Amino acid sequence: MSGAAGAGRKRSVDPISMSFLDVISCGFGAVILLFMMMRHSPETLPPATHAAQAETNLLDQDIQSGKNNLVKARNTLAEVDQQLATAQGLARQIQEQIDATRAEIAQAVGATLSEENSVNKLKADVDSLQAELERLRAAKDAIGNNARPFVGDGNRQYLTGMILGGKRILLLVDNSGSMLDATIVNIIRRRNMAAQDQLQAPKWQRVLRTVDWLTTQLPPSSQYQLYTFNNATRAVLSGTDNRWLDVADEQQLQSAVDQLKKTLPAEGTNLELVFEAVRKMNPLPDNIFLLTDGLPTLGSRASNQGTISGRDRELLFERAVQKLPTGIPVNVILAPLEGDPAAASWYWQLAINTGGSFMMPSDDWP
Repeated sequence: MSGAAGAGRKRSVDPISMSFLDVISCGFGAVILLFMMMRHSPETLPPATHAAQAETNLLDQDIQSGKNNLVKARNTLAEVDQQLATAQGLARQIQEQIDATRAEIAQAVGATLSEENSVNKLKADVDSLQAELERLRAAKDAIGNNARPFVGDGNRQYLTGMILGGKRILLLVDNSGSMLDATIVNIIRRRNMAAQDQLQAPKWQRVLRTVDWLTTQLPPSSQYQLYTFNNATRAVLSGTDNRWLDVADEQQLQSAVDQLKKTLPAEGTNLELVFEAVRKMNPLPDNIFLLTDGLPTLGSRASNQGTISGRDRELLFERAVQKLPTGIPVNVILAPLEGDPAAASWYWQLAINTGGSFMMPSDDWP
């Protein structure tokens, strides 16, 4: 009983000793387990760690790609800089060529202007020489290069002071009744004579010789027209009104002079119609020779008066001059007429105002 009783009792255990051994064992087992896991188990990462690693890898690739692109960009920039430098060099060359071309053009233009000025000066010199030549031709003797020969008493030449030049020369011849004589009595007496006797009137013959001489002095290269006027104005050669005739056509010029020699002086004098006829000419004359013996007695306005005073004739003259185109020299050859003393003063003033000349020839001129 006592043995059984002793065997049946439990062994007592020290709680402190038991816990220490358990702790030691557990710690040792944990170390072994940890060692086993670190050395013999495959390395595993949580999913979050894998995603971060992938993103990091992508960023590394982007960085590497950026570095590569930066290198390429730098290379491209270097190429662009090189091309820009080349283009700037070409631009400078082109600009230099443009400047050189502009300088050449300016020099050429300057040379052209200089040549044009030289040409214009030469033309002006030629025109001046041509005018001088025409003046010398007009001053030469009758047996020179005149349009027609004229031989006066002793083959004389006459110093008139008239410039017988111009491109278009108009001869205006007064063939009114007063051209028959210098005195009123003789004019009336000759009006009653036969036509042939009237044509041989000394005063009219002097007028015809004057026209004959003037036509010999016309420049051969010029043109002319021969008008007569009394109460009407007409060309001596029928059908040539408002036309210019060539002086070089000697036969036609001689015909005009011959026709004038057949014209009878008659009627009054209308100077206003004469200057109106001049205005209608196209182109205008550049030199006029007016052969007359006094102030006009007729005008465009009709008058019922049987006689006309000196003052009325002056008014008619003033009205007629207003119809004359400006800028044309008028050379006046005035024959003497009894009872018209103011005529010389008025016609002299007309010649001076227009740049022409005035002459009252002697009875034996030309």
